[in-house]
Amino acid sequence: MTGETSLLRRGGVFAATLAVTAAFVLFPLVFSNPTTTSIAFFVLIYMIAATAWNVFSGLSGYIALGHAVFFGAGAYTLAVGAEKLNVSAGWTPFALVPLAGIVAGAIAIPFGLISLRTRRHTFVVITIAIFFIFQTLAFNLSFTGGSSGLQTPFPLWTAVGYNQRFYYVALVVLVATVAMAVVVRRSRLGLQLLAIRDDEDRALGLGVRTSRVKLFAFTLSAIPVGMAGAVYAYFLGQIFPQFAFDPLFDITIALMAFFGGLATVVGPLLGALVLESMQQEFTLRFSAGGGIYLIAYGALFLVVILVMPRGVVPTLRDALANARERRAGSPGPGVRVHAPLRSRP
Repeated sequence: MTGETSLLRRGGVFAATLAVTAAFVLFPLVFSNPTTTSIAFFVLIYMIAATAWNVFSGLSGYIALGHAVFFGAGAYTLAVGAEKLNVSAGWTPFALVPLAGIVAGAIAIPFGLISLRTRRHTFVVITIAIFFIFQTLAFNLSFTGGSSGLQTPFPLWTAVGYNQRFYYVALVVLVATVAMAVVVRRSRLGLQLLAIRDDEDRALGLGVRTSRVKLFAFTLSAIPVGMAGAVYAYFLGQIFPQFAFDPLFDITIALMAFFGGLATVVGPLLGALVLESMQQEFTLRFSAGGGIYLIAYGALFLVVILVMPRGVVPTLRDALANARERRAGSPGPGVRVHAPLRSRP
């Protein structure tokens, strides 16, 4: 019975995955309004970034606030590469997206070698410091265009076709990123990262090469973020240092992962889907009212964190497990079982 139940669950997960994938593929065809597809594109970009961030920070417990470095590096890789190589507008610039991921991964190696020498809170501070170094360099280096920024090739596509093409490219990157997250979560690397999160010294004593594992996961998480930055830059048609290297980007993807649930595959996806969609919707509806949309956005996030501090996905998962246990007539995982009291003689 246990084997049959496990098989049914796997079949259900597979069917749900196919249904969700089909929904994402069909979305821009059903809802072709340029405003809607623009919001959908931004949601995909943040889904990529939050999922990639979670591969390292969610599993290891090291909260990184410097992934905007990789996002900006990917954006400038496409912009500079298109300019230097005289790449024409159209589909050709998308060929630079994998290169942007490679550049981001290459930057992550020295970045990680420096920052991962420290632990936890110090690591957070160092990632922030390195981020501001890169932002300052982007403002002052000649090949980045300084504060004037850089232009990317601008394809002459219709408004509907323009958004749809970028949407599907971002969707391909997202699928690859989710596949990577699933493989890492179920692999030995994922178990080693979870061991580091629980007790790094003990993991080291058990033979886990913690420095190597952390650096590899950190580099791996940088690659999709760099690719997302490249697609984002090409979509906008121009790139500026303050937008490519935005400190709010790091905070946003971390909040998305926390919202959905750290160390889960679905959590960052759900967090990005809900929070970015709500943020865009609030911006459109309440932007004329000053900072009302920011207040509404922050209030929503605070309510969820206060009610479900572990995130939406782990909380719902535990609730379903408890419900199944109650139906089966046994206490759930969160229920404490007391031994019967002995009667006094």
